Amino acid sequence: MKKLCAISLLLAFLLCGCAQNAPVEREIFAMDTLMTLRVWGDDDDVAAAVSEINRLDALLSVTDENSEIYALNRDGTAEFSLDTFELLNKAVAVSRRTDGAFDPTVYPLVEIWGFTKEEQRVPSQGEIDAALSRVGYEQLERELDVTCVSMDGKIDLGGIAKGYAAQKVVELLQSRGIETAFLSLGGNVQTLGSKPDGAPWLVGIADPSAPSQAIACLRFHDSLALVTSGGYQRYFEENGVRYHHILDPKTGYPADSGLASVTVLAHDGALADGLSTALFVMGMEKATALWRESDDFEAVFITKDGAIFATDGAASLLTDCECTVIER
Repeated sequence: MKKLCAISLLLAFLLCGCAQNAPVEREIFAMDTLMTLRVWGDDDDVAAAVSEINRLDALLSVTDENSEIYALNRDGTAEFSLDTFELLNKAVAVSRRTDGAFDPTVYPLVEIWGFTKEEQRVPSQGEIDAALSRVGYEQLERELDVTCVSMDGKIDLGGIAKGYAAQKVVELLQSRGIETAFLSLGGNVQTLGSKPDGAPWLVGIADPSAPSQAIACLRFHDSLALVTSGGYQRYFEENGVRYHHILDPKTGYPADSGLASVTVLAHDGALADGLSTALFVMGMEKATALWRESDDFEAVFITKDGAIFATDGAASLLTDCECTVIER
C-alpha cells in the first residue's frame, strides 16, 4: 500500500510563533553531543534542565573516570544511584524484549573497535570472539536485584542514556509548571505539550545519504519522543570499506540489516532510544514483527536504497513524501 507522507526542513525541527510566545533557548555539549533546549519558561527553568542533563551525564558516562558506569567497568562492581539503577533496568528490559539486539553489555566490542577513542580500527576475529565471550545482558539481568552491581564484562548505556535524560528533563520541567518545551539531544528529540501558537511540531528525519537534508518530516502535536539511529552517524573507513558504530551484539560486527536508519516514536524517551538501536540491528522483518506485537511505539524505516517504510501510526504523521505503510 502506498501513501503520501512528509518532507520539509533539515535535520531536526522547525519552530515558529509570535514574539510574545518565544522560548528561552540554550545550547550545551553533553553526553558527547550538541544539545539544544527550547523551554517556554524562564532562565531558571532552562538552567534547571541543563543541570539535570549534566548530573545524569556525570553518572552515566562510560569515559568519565568519576562516573558510576566507569567505576563498574574498572572495578567489576559498583554501588549505583537510583537513576543509574533505574536506567540499567530499562536497558535490560529492552534487551530482553529484542532478544539482545540492544545490549548494554556490548562495551567490550565497542572498545576493540575504538569507537570511544580517537582512532578506530577493524579488530581481528580472535579479538572479536574474545570480546563476544564477555557480552550478554543475561548476566546483568541476574545481578539486578540490588543497587550494588557486580559483573565480569563491561556496560555502556550510551544507546539509551540520552532518551532517559530527555524524559527526566521533561518530568523536571513539568514539576516546575512548564507546559511546553522542545529538546533536541543529538539524534533524540523530545517534546513537551503543544506549541503556544497552536502550530504543530515539525521534526525532520535526516537523509542517510545526505544527513544535512531531510528525507521525511513528522508533523504532530503534544508530547512525544522521537529517536533516530543510523549507520551514517558515526563511522570510519578502512581499505575502502565503511564500518559504522552500531554493533550487532551477536556477531561483533557493525549491524548489516539492510537499513540505513530507524526512527522510533514513543511516549517514553528511554524506550524510544533503546528500540531505535535494536530495530536497526534486527532489520525490517524482525522489527515489524516486534511492532505488531507491541502497542507502545511506532517507527519509520529508511532502507539502504532510500525507500521509506512507516508503521501505520507513524505514517499518519508524515506528509508530502512517498512511503510504504506497514499495517498490522
